[in-house]
Amino acid sequence: MNLVNLESVSHAYGPKPLLSDVSLGIEDGERIGVVGRNGGGKTTLLRVIEGGVSPDSGRVTHTRGLRVGFLSQQDPLDPGMTVRDLVLGDMAEHEWAGDQRVREILGNLIGDLDLDSKAGDLSGGERRRTALARLLIVEHDLIMLDEPTNHLDIEAIAWLAGHLSGRRSALVVVTHDRWFLDAVSTRTWEVVDGRVERYEGGYAAYVLAKAERARVAQAAEERRQNLMRKEIAWLRRGPPARTSKPKFRVDAAQALIANEPPPRETVELLKFASARLGKTVYDLEDVTLHAGGPGAGPKVLDRCTWQFGPGDRVGLIGVNGSGKSSVLRLLAGTVAPDSGRVVEGRTVRLAHLSQELAELDPTRRVLETVEEIRKYVQVGKKEWTASQLLERLGFKGEAQWKVVGDLSGGERRRLQLLRLLMDDPNVLLLDEPTNDLDIETLNELEDLLDGWPGTLILVSHDRYFLERVTDRSVALLGDGKLSLLPGGVDEYLERRAAGTAQTARVAAQPEARPEPSAPAAPQGLSAKEERELRKELNRLERQLDKLAGQEAKLHAEMAGAAGDYEKLGDLDARLRDLLAQKETVEAEWLETADRLGD
Repeated sequence: MNLVNLESVSHAYGPKPLLSDVSLGIEDGERIGVVGRNGGGKTTLLRVIEGGVSPDSGRVTHTRGLRVGFLSQQDPLDPGMTVRDLVLGDMAEHEWAGDQRVREILGNLIGDLDLDSKAGDLSGGERRRTALARLLIVEHDLIMLDEPTNHLDIEAIAWLAGHLSGRRSALVVVTHDRWFLDAVSTRTWEVVDGRVERYEGGYAAYVLAKAERARVAQAAEERRQNLMRKEIAWLRRGPPARTSKPKFRVDAAQALIANEPPPRETVELLKFASARLGKTVYDLEDVTLHAGGPGAGPKVLDRCTWQFGPGDRVGLIGVNGSGKSSVLRLLAGTVAPDSGRVVEGRTVRLAHLSQELAELDPTRRVLETVEEIRKYVQVGKKEWTASQLLERLGFKGEAQWKVVGDLSGGERRRLQLLRLLMDDPNVLLLDEPTNDLDIETLNELEDLLDGWPGTLILVSHDRYFLERVTDRSVALLGDGKLSLLPGGVDEYLERRAAGTAQTARVAAQPEARPEPSAPAAPQGLSAKEERELRKELNRLERQLDKLAGQEAKLHAEMAGAAGDYEKLGDLDARLRDLLAQKETVEAEWLETADRLGD
């Protein structure tokens, strides 16, 4: 059954047409992801479908009695109302407390909030979760979400994807979170140049289908050009002899990527990184750190020892409030540890992208703002001009001459990131770099980072981006340690679901708990046994880091001895022994972590 129909709909803001003669429909139970460039008309399309915006021309029809739930980007909550009133309204406590579905929504989205808190006192993330909870506890025929994952951590995003997949409602969602798109959508709409291009499947299927469409279009253009050349030849020489037309294969998705190299030449980049950074980047030695300064706020690190080496590409994971940004500030040197020390390599050239937008001169032009840092930069083997990099990150043509004061928040974010890259750093600390970036810009940024040789430490709730540009994951689980996650984000979510990591509330507010005593040791372990096991776990993690460095060194030596088969054989035997040793240490680490319940 059709829930909504758009017939020849057009809409413009000023001279710019955002929708042009668009006709489409939404079926009962459909799950549609909407993608496109920032400012391309995605939100306008949602507003037209919902009925909040009347199109300039065309017609929008809803089935009778249609129940539509809409989540906007702004979260317009009455600041004087409590969370309880906003989310539960007039529902009696026994009504919602006795409804398992409502309890699940409240527990996963606002379980750490006081229901009597005023909306005006909430942070941006808390407002987002409150608005989501208010929408989801009500039954709808059609749910429309505009950037629902903004301000949500990885765990909340995973829960939301599972929850939406289990609902019967039709769904239309605008988001730049590609993992989320793949998890919830079965169709993809791309808003481009006033049109809405439709694709079957989620984000991965959309990328493959779009690549195939581009290949077919290129083949068609080549065929057209060939026909034109033949036509010109016929006019000059008379009718030519009959020839067979070229045949173009239309292969499956696998053929499209069959000859595609890996995203990163890991060994080569590691050689570059080692040459530029030496052996030491950051060594944390017995570091204790509180988020609010010495002894203030939640404890982020507790006598933690860790190493970040040359060429490491690390994703730092944890719930909101667990201290990820504090760790980046510790490495950047803007906060000092309570105790212990941070050893920084002498050759470190740091660039730190924080969540706050750096002050930029609002009177300068975009290109001037970048060129004042540097006009050329080397990324991998290729040299780029400031103008070329600006174009890759979405500042095309005249946009490079816009005044900084006229830029949107997303454009300022891109400009800030580009200025950091132009300064030619060898260590990048990136705190939520994907905020306000559209999918095309994210693809370009990923491609740039693939060719960038150096140490990268990334904090991001964009799971796709996190897994795409990093090689290993480290988590803050509320125990004051940095925990290596061999299984990446999936392992983190499993440990959170199993209850072997602290909750968001405990991780964010450990000092506010009424019991002053230390947390109890896992069942069956004495406090002394737990300390010994944690010491052993740290030793194994340091050993794994050391083995990873030796493995990278062997790979580099093998790359340099490509023509010496005798030396290659010796290096290969050493590598096999090293990998066997690494496997043994990893097994010991997993066994120790299991005994601890970590």
